[in-house]
Amino acid sequence: MKAKTALRPGRNLSRSRTGTALPAASRTTHHESRLPIRLLTAVPICDGHDSAINTINLELIRQGIEVIYLGYHRSAGDIVRAAIQEDARAIGLSSYNGGHVEFFAEVVRLLKANGAREIGVFGGGGGTITPADARAMEKNGVDRIFFAGTPLAEMVEFVKKTYGPPRSVSIPNASREAAVTDRRLAKLLTAAELNVQRSTFNLERPSFGVQHSAKPCRVVGITGPGGAGKTTLIDELVLRFLGNDAQSHLAILSHDPSLVGRGALLGDRATMIYSQDDRVFMRSLATRGRAGGLSPATEPCLELLKRCGFDLVVVETVGIGQEAMPFGRELVDRTILVMSPDYGSRLQLQKIVMLDVADIVVLNKSDLAAAKTAAAEIEQRLALNHRDQKLLCTVAKRHRDAGVDALLQLLKP
Repeated sequence: MKAKTALRPGRNLSRSRTGTALPAASRTTHHESRLPIRLLTAVPICDGHDSAINTINLELIRQGIEVIYLGYHRSAGDIVRAAIQEDARAIGLSSYNGGHVEFFAEVVRLLKANGAREIGVFGGGGGTITPADARAMEKNGVDRIFFAGTPLAEMVEFVKKTYGPPRSVSIPNASREAAVTDRRLAKLLTAAELNVQRSTFNLERPSFGVQHSAKPCRVVGITGPGGAGKTTLIDELVLRFLGNDAQSHLAILSHDPSLVGRGALLGDRATMIYSQDDRVFMRSLATRGRAGGLSPATEPCLELLKRCGFDLVVVETVGIGQEAMPFGRELVDRTILVMSPDYGSRLQLQKIVMLDVADIVVLNKSDLAAAKTAAAEIEQRLALNHRDQKLLCTVAKRHRDAGVDALLQLLKP
């Protein structure tokens, strides 16, 4: 099955999902937002130039902005879908390959078609964008075009001035008969984040009013050290999950660390291919100073997703260390620890707390030379726990991997 990377003309990105929970609220509610600025940045389709956007991303993060990076070679449909799901304040595009006038216009058009006019669009490029092009693009609804040589400080000042002022989080109207759309769910998640910040979150409030779906939902927590291949493994699981049932829907709640006192690079989407499918809802959260691999808003956001009719919800933590135990039994149904063979000596295994509590341990990158020894050592370590823990060896980067197939089978009810 191939992931959907482009939209047909006029397609509604925020269409309802069959079987999702029914919101009780019948009117739009407003919650003043004082959360960090969240931008989605990307490089358009047929363009592989990512040096400039990576430099800009880093400066934005240093200035306290949370950047959801979608990567390069992305279609207008991919970009708008992600921006709506992430409830981004704006989309920043870096274009060096030409076709920018039409591409930016298509992004603006898709935002309007899906009721997301509040999401701004800005961008720039090298010498391919002329002043005349910039005027045409701004006339089409683009907020600002930056030219080569523009100081980073000027870009940051524009972002803060244009997208920084507090806004109201307008939750789209919905009746009891309507299913939750991507846009409405995204707004509800933002409102949940804000109310957690104020310690006033309550899903039973009329302004949230999301009832439990009758559809059973499984929640899987995936954790492990940075670089073990968690995101790639999740993407391959998504491919298999969607292929097994044409009616299934799943959600991903991914986490990335915040810089101390600054912003965050939320970059899991950049390495995902199959998770761009219309049946996948993905939200990226920054840790915002919380230790342990999750966000202060993880629990309420997860509770909201569980009510919305998804068949499976995957929670991915940031890269963790030896002592972290991010998931409680009340939070997830199954816990997966993803490791690579290069964990060090056997002594290091004795220090990894998650080996005591994980339901499934995945030794990824098992094509490496040290994998056979690592598998034997991990198996011995798990045997000491006297629990029914499973060890699987995978090569997630390999498209048809038997280990990933076996993992999906273990996750079935």
